[in-house]
Parts: sequence; C-alpha cells; structure tokens
Amino acid sequence: MHPLLPSLAAAGLYAGATLYQGLRFGRRQAPDKRLLGLLGALALIAHALSLNLQLLPGIGLNLDFFNASSLIACAVIALTLLGSARIPVENLLLLLFPLGALTVLLAEFVPGGTSQPINEAPGILAHILLSILAYGLLTIAMFQSLLLSLQDHQLKHKHPSGLIRNFPPLQTMESLLFGFLWAGWLLLSLSLLSGWLFVDNLLAQHLAHKTLLSCLAWLVFAVLLWGRHQLGWRGHKAIRWTLAGFCLLMLAYFGSKLVREFILHI
Repeated sequence: MHPLLPSLAAAGLYAGATLYQGLRFGRRQAPDKRLLGLLGALALIAHALSLNLQLLPGIGLNLDFFNASSLIACAVIALTLLGSARIPVENLLLLLFPLGALTVLLAEFVPGGTSQPINEAPGILAHILLSILAYGLLTIAMFQSLLLSLQDHQLKHKHPSGLIRNFPPLQTMESLLFGFLWAGWLLLSLSLLSGWLFVDNLLAQHLAHKTLLSCLAWLVFAVLLWGRHQLGWRGHKAIRWTLAGFCLLMLAYFGSKLVREFILHI
C-alpha cells in the first residue's frame, strides 16, 4: 500500500476537525467533545498508517527530518486526545490538528534528507522512543503556554474572544502547564540517561551539538520547575522559560537534523 492515500485522508480529517472546532469557537460555543474526538481519532489512525508505511519501508527505521516531524506531531496529538478524556485540554487541538496536517503532508510530498535507516539495538530504540515522548509532552507544554499567554492578555484587556470564553479558568490552565512540564522533564531526563547508557560516544562530532543543547534545555526546565516550587513563578515568567527551553530542545533535535541531512549530507 502506498502512503499517499492515508496521508491525504489524515490531512483532510485534521483540516475538517480544525474547521469544525474553529467555527464553534467563532460562535462562542464549545465543540462537541465526542465528535471532535471521533474526527481526531480517525485522523490519527490514518496518520499512524501513513507513518507505518513511511518509517518502515524495508530494513531499518527511516527517521529522516520530515518523518521525524510527522511522528512527533502524531505522538503529541495522541497524547492530547487521550488526556482530553480526563482533563480540559481539547482547546490545544485547535493548534495541534493543523500541525498534524502540515507534517503528514510534508512527510509525503517533500523529499527527505540523507538520513540512513536506523537498525540498532533495543537500547537505542528505547532512547529514541523516550526522546519522542519527551519532545511530545514538552511540545504540548509549549502550546499550552501560548494559549495561557493569550488568555492572560485578553482577560487583562477585558475583551475575551469566543476561543478564550471556552477555556478553563486561568489557574487550571497554569496547573495543566506545569503538569505537562513535569512529565516532559522527567521523560527528557530518562532520554538523556538512556543516551549516556546506550549511545556510543555521545559527544562525537555529529552528536555534540544535540547533546549540549538537550542538556541546556533540561537545565532550563529544571530551573523553571524549581522556581515554581520554591519561588512561586507563574504567568509571563513561566511562559518565557517554557518557550526558551522548548526552543533549545527543538534546535537540539531538528536543528542538528536539518543541518546534517540537508546541508552536510551525513
């Protein structure tokens, strides 16, 4: 089976879910969670099928730049959909569904770089899985911080939009942000630990920048969580630290991957 059909199906379902959610927010009405969840689940199934065909074309795991982006987006949306059954995070889907549509289309239509298929031991694969889950949760935290910033700005200026009117209270939004940060930071810690245990020469030339930036991101998130616990950091300070840590983490993975695959061709 060719991945074109499931890729187009996933993009179409993501677009439909985004349109439905956006129209409901525009009318200052909450979207039907069951319908939104159904559209998201169908899109996610098509996305996963497309990824299966793209990531496993033969021997090894084809984790090039765009496939990796699509995989992380799929993981982020899956985590958010699962979480929405218990906690009020469905507003994040308005940002995540377009991200899913974009990444699945890029993975299908834009040629990848020169990344070699990964055919490694279970320890390396566990490191990759932990990294993807950590990136996924910290990506959710980044989007949550953006929505928190928007909510805070509109409430201070007393002109909340239809989107903001459907948000949980500001305190709940902030608690969700730090819940995502704690979970993402713990997974990032495990990812770095597994890298030291299983990756040969983690400070080799092609891994040094990734390792350094990942450690800096880990430190930024650690300081933020300490500041929250010890000094009561919140609001704009928490948002700025979250975005700083996320930028370092994305540079660590996608920046180094972009340079290696499309500039250095290694």
